[in-house]
Amino acid sequence: MKKNFVEELKWRGMLHQNMPGIEEHLEEAMRSAYVGFDPTADSLHIGNLVPIMLLAHYQRCGHKPVALVGGATGMIGDPSGKSSERNLLDEKTLRHNQEAIKLQLSHFLDFKSNTANAAVLVNNYDWMKEFSFLEFIRDVGKHITVNYMMAKDSVKNRISSESSNDGMSFTEFTYQLVQGYDFLHLFKENSCTIQMGGSDQWGNITTGTELIRRIGGGKGFAITCPLITKSDGSKFGKSEGGNVWLDAKRTSPYKFYQYWLNSSDEDAKKYIKIFTFLTQSEIEALISEHAEAPHQRHLQRRLAEEITTMVHSKEDFENAERASNILFSKSFKEDIKTLDETTFLDVFEGVPQALIPQSEFNEGIDMIAALAAKTNFLNSNGEARRALKENSVSVNKEKVKEGYQLSAEDLINDRYIIINKGKKNTYIIKVV
Repeated sequence: MKKNFVEELKWRGMLHQNMPGIEEHLEEAMRSAYVGFDPTADSLHIGNLVPIMLLAHYQRCGHKPVALVGGATGMIGDPSGKSSERNLLDEKTLRHNQEAIKLQLSHFLDFKSNTANAAVLVNNYDWMKEFSFLEFIRDVGKHITVNYMMAKDSVKNRISSESSNDGMSFTEFTYQLVQGYDFLHLFKENSCTIQMGGSDQWGNITTGTELIRRIGGGKGFAITCPLITKSDGSKFGKSEGGNVWLDAKRTSPYKFYQYWLNSSDEDAKKYIKIFTFLTQSEIEALISEHAEAPHQRHLQRRLAEEITTMVHSKEDFENAERASNILFSKSFKEDIKTLDETTFLDVFEGVPQALIPQSEFNEGIDMIAALAAKTNFLNSNGEARRALKENSVSVNKEKVKEGYQLSAEDLINDRYIIINKGKKNTYIIKVV
């Protein structure tokens, strides 16, 4: 028995607004629905995960998902929620980005099966590139009034900023017509009757339904999901380094895993419904288990496992989990050497480093020099000697005495040594 898509969105907290009659429309037959993605980078980020999950749930409910890469609209820029125009990209870059995005979407959507509801990827540049300006204003523009376009919140918000010299270009003003035409085109060519997106897209989507009514003589539907917020007021999808990307080269699996692992209890309860395919009963059981022992962070751990495995792989999740637990490992020295260099540097990001030339290291470096003269980790040889006598210094988590000499056996990835003074002070020597 197929699940009711709208009901699925409701209990997951993924439904913001929808047009009346959509449930009946979905019950009548398999329907096609699309979501647009911005191709101005060769990777999506976790801010795109909600619309991705919309499409994934849609396909799992037996309907056909269409992912639209906005090659044409990416050359314009969507004014919704933006304070300035985007940089415009050339076609070669857009095509490259399209292929990278499809690969990421394939972790969530089935593009390959022969079933009727196999996912489809389209690029609006393919039908917009031959459209002349005169044809567009004649065949599309005349059907939507300026008053209608001006009433959209995305337009009003940008127009009102005119006093700060931002304003809105004609190019951006026409964005809703171009997006609206996409919906009309997909309605005609792909029998696509539904467009989905974030709540900030309602105005653009309804322009499309208006074009379908006025030009296509049919009926289109809109569904929007809430914009995700964090309980502490900070922006969802951002870390100290900027966007949290789906591409491992931009955001490592370890950092990706850590983002979800560090969610607050309140956010984790929300995210586990939105960003996983776990059932309602599974999630309720997890929430109950978490409530009994919040310090064990059952929700966060399961959330991080599910989404890291989906976006990357089971192996990447296991590596990230091991790296997260490595500081507390009883076999630290052996375990730390299993990490690749990228993950190692992620784990110890922000830890003070000192460089020691390979030639000096080969000659042998005693612990006092390693703590003071060669690295300046400690202020003086005397301070280093006292720390060693107090038995508070360790190399790769193993206690060492004053006469200890660093050697090649201490090297992690053939170049790093971790030194601790007490529980709170960590330093890294890098042999170069």
